[in-house]
Amino acid sequence: MKVEFAPINIPLKRRIQTVAVLQWIFSFLLLGQFCCGFFVILILGNFWFLAVLYLLWLYLDWETPCAGGRRSQWVRSWTVWKYFREYFPIHLIKTSDLNPNHNYLLGFHPHGVLVAGAFGNFCTGTSFKNLFPGLTPYLHIMPIWFGCPFFREYVMSAGMVSASKESVSYVLNNEGGGHASVIVIGGAEESLNAHPGSLTLNILKRKGFIKMALKHGAHLVPVFSFGENELFKQVANPKGSWLRNIQEKLQKIMGFALPLFHARGVFQYSFGLIPYRQPIHTVVGSPIPVKRNLNPTTEEIDELHALYLQKLRQLFEEHKRNYGVPEHKSLIFE
Repeated sequence: MKVEFAPINIPLKRRIQTVAVLQWIFSFLLLGQFCCGFFVILILGNFWFLAVLYLLWLYLDWETPCAGGRRSQWVRSWTVWKYFREYFPIHLIKTSDLNPNHNYLLGFHPHGVLVAGAFGNFCTGTSFKNLFPGLTPYLHIMPIWFGCPFFREYVMSAGMVSASKESVSYVLNNEGGGHASVIVIGGAEESLNAHPGSLTLNILKRKGFIKMALKHGAHLVPVFSFGENELFKQVANPKGSWLRNIQEKLQKIMGFALPLFHARGVFQYSFGLIPYRQPIHTVVGSPIPVKRNLNPTTEEIDELHALYLQKLRQLFEEHKRNYGVPEHKSLIFE
């Protein structure tokens, strides 16, 4: 394989952007494991009493990820996130006003490999606040991450909360409105489809978010992130292949998927784990009004689910030409 090296005279700003993305990759892939290892060292070392104190804190604070989390505007405003967003760059596109007197459930599509668009738009900076004043976004992630010592504090500071039913209910149960639950509907399983050009969404059997919206009267908002699947290449894993079978089995056991992805490096463009510089345009659609129904029937859930799919497809078709999607390509629901 011929290696393509980066030019020496690259502007300093672009170098800083690359470093910002590198630390995000480290945080996403290794920081949780690093924090767990550090905690074990504390227990086995001379500072075991610090680990005991943290365990006490963990016990007292265990429910916080399911009760709105503990965001820090200081962390969300770190300069490193500005360079992170500029690397791709990441854009948030508004198509309709969202009345802050309501609560909303935003369905984010597609998952991509590392959900860069969701993190960049809903956990950093002020783009969402500026476009939708009065609304506070909560990005729901897998509960397993909140069991990692120290790492849980970091992700909560960025505005992330658990994806458990209790957590979603807490966010959507705000009487005065103004809350927006952001859920990556396809989940970890969908990351296995995150190949460049792929438009396959795992959504036909995912109706739990519809039921939650009905129970809380939260308006549904489809969100499509153009460019999300273009950031990495993935080892070929068509359905039915031995690799895909192993990945799916591991996903069921561990709760998260293991896509074998690659892209570019720091000083060369041929291989590595740093995403390609591909623009991400996260388009927030118009709200679908939902009337509160504490005990929705299967038919009512299916009806609203079908309407959501229709609005999601409409959102995609209306904007695909603006972001380089060929006219003949459409979403595939699985």
